Amino acid sequence: MSLTKNLQELMKAMTSVSGFDRVLQKVTLVSAAPGKVTCELRVEEEHTNKMGTLHGGLTATLVDSISTLALLCTDRALPGVSVDMNITYMSPAKAGEDVVITAHVLKQGRTLAFATVDLTNKATGKLVAQGRHTKHLGS
Repeated sequence: MSLTKNLQELMKAMTSVSGFDRVLQKVTLVSAAPGKVTCELRVEEEHTNKMGTLHGGLTATLVDSISTLALLCTDRALPGVSVDMNITYMSPAKAGEDVVITAHVLKQGRTLAFATVDLTNKATGKLVAQGRHTKHLGS
């Protein structure tokens, strides 16, 4: 089975049970390659804040979850545990707009992994947010 197909099955399992991961139900996996995952999300009302734009908390969740999927696409395939996460919010994504979420594993050491995630407006190419995520992989 392909890497993309495996991740699609994993995402389906994650979002079909009760719990917080259900907020990712409308995220679509576009592609998966070693250390890189690309997904898309059409921003809907349920994803927005009072201003009608993509909620910052959901943005942070996307950084967390999609970077973890990218880590699962490495030889070690370990999800790790979050140590540090930083998100820079640059421009709003409004309801009805499509956001492309691209995660790259920058480095995996013995116990730490570093990833970056870009959220980009699909129509304009404008950067919506950028996240950096550090995860502990165990000893």
